[in-house]
Amino acid sequence: MPTTHPDRIHFRQLCLRAVAYILLVAALMEGVMMEAQRPIEQEFSELGFTEFTQTLLLAVATGLALFTRFRYRQLEHVMLLLAGLFGASLIREQDKWLDQFVFDGAWQVLVTLLVLPLLTVVIRRRRAFVDEMASCSGTFAFGLFAAGFLTTYVFSRLFGRGELWQAMLAEGYVRVFKNAAEEVTEMFGYTLMVLAMVELLLLIRRRVEAADGATI
Repeated sequence: MPTTHPDRIHFRQLCLRAVAYILLVAALMEGVMMEAQRPIEQEFSELGFTEFTQTLLLAVATGLALFTRFRYRQLEHVMLLLAGLFGASLIREQDKWLDQFVFDGAWQVLVTLLVLPLLTVVIRRRRAFVDEMASCSGTFAFGLFAAGFLTTYVFSRLFGRGELWQAMLAEGYVRVFKNAAEEVTEMFGYTLMVLAMVELLLLIRRRVEAADGATI
């Protein structure tokens, strides 16, 4: 009986994951709906559901990247860079609290201290990094990550521009509309990247199990 390639996902498993992912997105949007029903001055604030969920998603993504790197010793440089990306974004999401309780500009300092050493390691071992990227660039996990990255770091920034919303709403412009559009889109992007990390973890586990089976 032919062995399924570890990079491929069985159709039944794919359907089950699709249902789970749809339910997760639906649950998150229910949370957004509840936040939208709060008094307007409390909507999409630093203490609201959306901001808290962004922090939680980034913490989960960072933890998954670190766990995968140290548990399986696969894609080590890719995981290191991903942990840095998620960790830096997690710090950035706490900018208000860091500026208020530490010092103004604290998040920039912390992000620099985190990212520079990781970039140095990856650049020094760039050949290994490129090889690792090539081994996962055609997978479902990479596609999810690319979609999440573009959604969070490109689309949400452009979609959340004040000038765009002022042009659309004219005299009816209220800043909370812009904030809602940007923050909810950003949260969805983070969700996609967390799902990408889950898929990447499962992919690596399948590869390890396939390699172990081949050596028996």
